[in-house]
This record gives sequence, C-alpha cells and structure tokens, in this order.
Amino acid sequence: MEAQTRVDISQTKPFAINPLPTAPNPLPFAQGARRYDLDWLRVIAIITLVFYHTGMIYVSWDFHIKSAEHSQSMQEVMVWLHRWRMPLLFFISGAGTFFALRKCSLGSYASERVRRLFVPLVFGMFIIVPPQIYAEWLFRGRFTGSYTDFYPEVFTFQPYQDGGKGGAFSWHHLWFVAYLFLYSLISIPIFRWLKSNTGQRFVDRIGRLIARPGGALWLVGFLLLNDIVLGGFFPNETHALVNDWAYFTKNLILFWLGYVLISRRDFWQTITDQRHYFLVATLICTAILYSFRVFVSAETYDNSRLLITLFSFNGLGVTWFSVLATVAYGYRYLNKNHRLLPYLNEAVYPFYILHQTAIILIGYYVLTRTSLGVYDGFLVISLSSFAVCTAVYLLVIRPFKLSRILFGLKV
Repeated sequence: MEAQTRVDISQTKPFAINPLPTAPNPLPFAQGARRYDLDWLRVIAIITLVFYHTGMIYVSWDFHIKSAEHSQSMQEVMVWLHRWRMPLLFFISGAGTFFALRKCSLGSYASERVRRLFVPLVFGMFIIVPPQIYAEWLFRGRFTGSYTDFYPEVFTFQPYQDGGKGGAFSWHHLWFVAYLFLYSLISIPIFRWLKSNTGQRFVDRIGRLIARPGGALWLVGFLLLNDIVLGGFFPNETHALVNDWAYFTKNLILFWLGYVLISRRDFWQTITDQRHYFLVATLICTAILYSFRVFVSAETYDNSRLLITLFSFNGLGVTWFSVLATVAYGYRYLNKNHRLLPYLNEAVYPFYILHQTAIILIGYYVLTRTSLGVYDGFLVISLSSFAVCTAVYLLVIRPFKLSRILFGLKV
C-alpha cells in the first residue's frame, strides 16, 4: 500500500469497475466516435485484477482465505501491480467522465451515476459480497452452519473487520464502486468550475506544463502534496472511507487528472508523443522500489523516517509514471476497434462485480478439498473464476432487463 509515514515494505492490501462512459476518438473529438484505447485498457486492467486477487491467496499478505504455501516470486510481481492497476482505473474513469459530460447535463450525469454505481453497490452488498464472508468464516472456523443460517447475520448491519472479525456487512471489493460513486458526485462543482473562464485558465497552465519535455511527470506533485498533508494522519489504506482519507484523496486526484488531461486533444497527443519519458521514469522508480526491498532490512526501514518518506514518495512515482506510460502507449497502439471489443466492454463491469466472489468460493473448495500446490491452485482458481463469471454474465445477466439494471448495464 502507499503508506505515507510508516510502511511495511513487505506488505500491501488487495483492492477491488466502473462502467466508463464511451469516449470519442481524439483526432478529432467526433461526437459518437469511440476511444477504443480506453476500452482496451479497462478490459486489460480487469483481467489483471482477476489474477491479482487469485494471487492474494498464495502470498503472505492478509486475504479472506489463505493457502499455507506462499510464492515469493508471485508476491514481488504483485508489489508493482498494486501500485498500478487501481490508479489506472481511476484515471480512466476520470477520462470517461469528461466524455460523458460532453453528451449530458450535470444533473443527468448524477442520475446516471446513481443507476450505474449506487444500485449495483447496494445489490452487491446484500447479494454478491455475503458469500465471500460466509466462505471466510467457514475457512477460519468461525461458523459451521449452512448459508441459510448465516445470511441473517448480514441484516445485523455489524461492519466486517479484517481477518473475518466483526459482522457480515461489508462492500469488500466493491469499495471501488463506492469510492467512484462519491467521486462522481463531489466532483460536480469541480467539473462546473473547470468549464468556467477561471477553470479554463487553470487548464491552460496545465497545458503549458505538459508541453515541456516530460512535463506531465511534474503533476506527481499533486499526489506528493496529498501524501504530505494527509499521510501522517491516515497512513494505512483501508478502503473503509471514514479512516482512509489519504488514499481516498489520492485516487480522487487521479480521477481529476484523468478528466483534465483528456479534455483537450493536444494534451492527449502531447502525452503520447512523450511516452518514452514516462516509460524511463517508471523503470527508474521501479528499480528504486525493488532496491529498497532487496537492500534495506525491515528493522533499518522502520527506524528511519527518511527512508519511510522516500519509499512512500517513490511509490507515488511508480503509480503516476506507470499510469502516464500506460495511457500514452495505449493511445499509440490500442486505439483501434475489434469485433469482440463491444462485448468485452459491456461485460467487464458485471465481471468485476462477480469476480472476487467466484475466486473466494472456488478458492475455498480448492484449499479445503484438494492438495493442489501454489501454481496449480492459482491456475485452477483463476481460470475457473473466469469461466464462472463468463457463464453467469452470458446466461443470467446479459439477457434480462432486471439483472442488467442490478449490475449497472444499459437497458
């Protein structure tokens, strides 16, 4: 996690997409055209998320169910992915919001966010998430009865706590949907301001900065400022909103940056032309990240405020520079259609809502009923989860109006 004043560099936490509005082609911004690169990046990020959450079973970090065997090599890959995947999704969501607001009023946008984010969130908290908690309680020996016996626990409305403690009421991986819903609503005054003369002058200044070679790299300063101001008060990433303000605000900033940097055609083209700067910056910060892990002991790290601060700042560099590199290279190479893309683009949101429940239920069976090792188990759980989510989407969600509404799809 991006801890701001104290970080255990051997630890991180799992996360948990928003149905992005369709984005027009940037050259020019033609009404009704699609930005295929944004669609592709969203699909890629969600696919990565399935493997990431399956991997959480087989690394040393806390998760709802755990294998007794761990893979250090898998964990090292996930250390980097943790800093890239969700920030990328928040950035893309901000970019998609710009295109949505070109086609509807702020009031219509707010209504659409309620339908496509809040409704699936509530549905998910009562239907999709409880089986995860039930499987965890069984796995940890906290509960031995049937699911019918367990389900009334949800309606005690006692909040879930890490490690299977507390009650059975939670949004679990749907924290992303909850945060994005809040971002969408609280950002409406910002979006209105950005359309004003004063807001456009601010965007002009952003444009002058990013026009310099590698200038967009300096926008990491917004993330660093958030780290300095809020990091000491809220050093840990919890996804619980009320005690997660540094992380909440970090992703809100990424959401806003996605909106601003997509808002002008020359911005997006400039970032794409400078993509090599962002790749080099990402590689440098990645090298520093793993140098910390190899050469700095936990004891030395914990006793040095300077090292803690530098590690935190470098982690923000990995996040921002990798997001810039991804969207720049995505625009350059992925802005093209394919006959499968419309189907994938619709499927990824319900796929996201379903995926962690499928992983935990299948993972529970694999861990308790088989003797599969780390990599065999990882493949069985991840591929089986793909198959289950695909089948549920095709047979239960896609064909029916009610299920489409509950999973945030257009009807």
